Amino acid sequence: MNVNEDVINRTETQRPMGKPPRNGWQGAIANYFQFDFYRTNFRTEILAGITTFMTMAYILVVNPLILSDAIFINEPRDLFAELVVATAVSAGIGTLIMAVFAKYPFALAPGMGINAFFAYSVVLSLGIEWRTALACVFVEGIIFILLTVTDVRRHLITAVPTSIKSATTVGIGLFLAYIGLGGTTETGGAGLIVASEVTKTDFGSLAQPQTLMAVFGIFLTALFMVRRIKGALLWGIVGTALLGWLFGVANAPQGIASIPAFPVDLFGAAFTGLAGINGSNWIDFVAALLVFLFVDMFDTIGTLAGVGMQAGYIDENGELPRANQALTADAIATTTGAIMGTSSVTTFVESASGVAEGGRTGFTSVIVAALFFISLIFTPIFEAIPAFATTPALTIVGVLMLASITTIDWEDLTEAIPAFLTIFFIPFAFSIAAGLSVGLIAYPILKTFKGRAGDVPLVTWILAAIFIARFIFMTLRFG
Repeated sequence: MNVNEDVINRTETQRPMGKPPRNGWQGAIANYFQFDFYRTNFRTEILAGITTFMTMAYILVVNPLILSDAIFINEPRDLFAELVVATAVSAGIGTLIMAVFAKYPFALAPGMGINAFFAYSVVLSLGIEWRTALACVFVEGIIFILLTVTDVRRHLITAVPTSIKSATTVGIGLFLAYIGLGGTTETGGAGLIVASEVTKTDFGSLAQPQTLMAVFGIFLTALFMVRRIKGALLWGIVGTALLGWLFGVANAPQGIASIPAFPVDLFGAAFTGLAGINGSNWIDFVAALLVFLFVDMFDTIGTLAGVGMQAGYIDENGELPRANQALTADAIATTTGAIMGTSSVTTFVESASGVAEGGRTGFTSVIVAALFFISLIFTPIFEAIPAFATTPALTIVGVLMLASITTIDWEDLTEAIPAFLTIFFIPFAFSIAAGLSVGLIAYPILKTFKGRAGDVPLVTWILAAIFIARFIFMTLRFG
C-alpha cells in the first residue's frame, strides 16, 4: 500500500480543505505526526502498531533464549528473566526514539542473526567474555552514530560488495535455521539435527518428544504463514509451547504476570566489559566490532529502503527523506540496548506488516513501543517457553532470508565464488564472522585474477587486509 501520489507531492504544511483542526492532546499528536498530510487517523495507526508488534513479538522469546546460551552467571539461562526485560526495554526505547525523532512507522528490537553471532561466534567460539562482547556492541553503536552524523557510512556501504551483502543475509538465514533445528533434547532443543561420529551430523530421532513438538510447530507455523495470518511466527511459538506444556514435555509457567525485575546483572555490564579488552583479545574485539557494524548497518539500510518503498516514502531520486534521523535512531537504540544488556538493536523488516495495515507515521511506532513495555509483566510466560518452541520461528525466518540469493550474479564467478564461500562458512563454521571474512578476502583477489582490480574500492582492500590479519593472529594464537 503506497501513499497516494498527490499526498507525496503536497507540502507537509498543507491541510486538506474542509477538515477542521483538532484540539487538545489528540490535536497535538495528530499535528506532530502529520496525520492529515499522510491521510491517516488514530484508529488506523493503532491497528498498524498492534499488527507490527504481533509479527515481531517472537523476539521476546527467541532473543533471550539465544543470548542466554552465552550470557549467564553460573549456568545457561540463569539470566533469562533479565534478558527478557533487556529485550523488551531496548525494543521499546529504540522504537520510541524512531517514532519521535524520525517519525516513521518503523519498529526496532535486538536483531536476529546478529544475536546468534554475539552468542555463538563472539562469546562461545572466540572466548570473549560476555561483558566485553556487550562493550563491543556499545562501541559499535557509538561508531554508528559518528558515521551517520559525518556521512562516512556511504563509503563503508560501498566497501562491501552487493553480492557479499546478499550472501551474508542468506548465510545468516541458514545459520538461524541450523541453530533452531539443532540443540540437544536434554536441554529442551529440537534435536532434528544431531552430532554423528560417522557423518558429522545426522537426522535426529522422532522418538524424542521434543523433536516431535518441533516438527509439529514447523508445520503449524508454515500453515499460519501460507494463510497470511498476522503474527504467524508468534502464534507458532505459542501453539508449540502450549502443546509441550499440555503433554508434559516442558514445564508450564508458574504464573501469568509478575512485576518485572530490573536487570541488575546486565545493566551497565558493557562499561565493565571495556576493562576486559587486552593484548590477547583486542584483534578479535576489532574483528567482531567490524562484523557488528557492517551487519547492523546493512540490515538497517536494507530494511529502511524496502519498507520505505512499500510505504511510498522513497522520492524520485531513490532516497528516503529523514534517512539520517532514522539511522541515528537505530544507532542510539543499539547503544542503549548494549547498556541494558542485549546485542545490537536494529530496524525490523516486520515493520512492513504495520505499513500494509495503513500505518504511515511515527504514532504507529509509539503503539509498538507501548506494547513492548506492557509485555514486561508477562515474563513468567516467556521464561517457561522451551527452546523447541522457537524452532519454527528460526526456521521460517531462515526461509525468508534466503530470498536474497536471487540478487547474486551466479554467472560471474568473481561474484559467485566469494558469495558461495560466505554462505557456506557462516552456518558450517558456525560463525558469521568467518563467512564474511572469507568472502571479503576472496572477492578482491578473484577480481584481480580476472584483471578487474580497478572494480574493487580501496576500502574493500583495507577490510580484506584486516580480516587476513585476523586469520593470521588466530592461527598463531591457537595453531
